[in-house]
Amino acid sequence: MGIRTKLLVGAVAAIALASAVAATAAPTTPGIAKTGTIVFCSDPGFPPMESLQGSQPVGADIDIGTGIARAMGVKAQFRNVGFDGIIAALLAKKCDAIISGMTDTAERRRQVNFTDYLQVGMSLMVKKGNPSHVTGLASLSGRRVAVQVGTTEKAALMTENRLLAKQHRKPVVIKLFQKDSDAAAALVTGKVDAYFSDDPPIGYYVKTTGGKFEVAASKILAAPYGIATRNHDRVGPAVRKSVARLYRNGTMKAILAKWGLSALALGK
Repeated sequence: MGIRTKLLVGAVAAIALASAVAATAAPTTPGIAKTGTIVFCSDPGFPPMESLQGSQPVGADIDIGTGIARAMGVKAQFRNVGFDGIIAALLAKKCDAIISGMTDTAERRRQVNFTDYLQVGMSLMVKKGNPSHVTGLASLSGRRVAVQVGTTEKAALMTENRLLAKQHRKPVVIKLFQKDSDAAAALVTGKVDAYFSDDPPIGYYVKTTGGKFEVAASKILAAPYGIATRNHDRVGPAVRKSVARLYRNGTMKAILAKWGLSALALGK
C-alpha cells in the first residue's frame, strides 16, 4: 500500500469516526454550536436544586444542565436571574434555556416550551412539633405563610384564599419574598407559621437544620419540573433529546442519587 493510499484510508477513517461521534451527540442549534456554550438562566437560592458555593453554582439542576450540555457537545454556563423575572430573561434572549426548579404549568406554557425532567410536589414546613397544627392548605386559614414571588406556591395560596372566602373563613396571610431562601429564613426567625415551597428545598432544610423543623404536608399538587425554552426555538428539541439520553445512560439516576432526589425521577 503506497503512502498516498495510506493517507487516503486514514482520512476516510477519521471522517467516519467524526461522523459516528456526531451521530451520537444530541443535535443543537447553530448559535450554541458556534459559541460552544449553552447558557441557562437559574436562580441560585433553591437548594438542593441550585445554590451558590462561594461564587460557584452547585446543585442537582447545575449537574443536570452540565450533563445536557455535555450531551450536546458543548459547555454549560449558568446566569443568575431572579425567579420572578426569569421567563422574561429567556424571552429577551439573555439565556438559551431555564433550569431552575421550575414547575411546568399551563399558564407558563402560554409563554414558553417545556422539557419535563422530574416529578415534584409542594410541601409545608413548620417548626418541630407543629405548634400551628398545619395539615394542608385548608388548615392555613388565618396563618402567616412564607412563599417566593412568581411561584406555583403563591398561585396555590391565592386559589385557596378564594375558596376560604366562599366558606367565610379567614384568608391565608401570604408573605412574599424575592428569594426562596429568604422565605425559609422567615420561618426560622418566627415571622411566619409555615414555609411553603417545593419538596426538594423543604426536604433539604428539614435534613440540615438539626431537627428544628418538620414537614407538615407534602406531595401537594404534584407536577413536573420543566426546562423552559423559547417557543419554536431549536434549543427545545435538542434539550429534550439530551434529557432522554441522560435517563437512558444512567447519568440522571446518578445525579439524583447524589442529591438525595431519586424518588423524583420521571416514571417513579
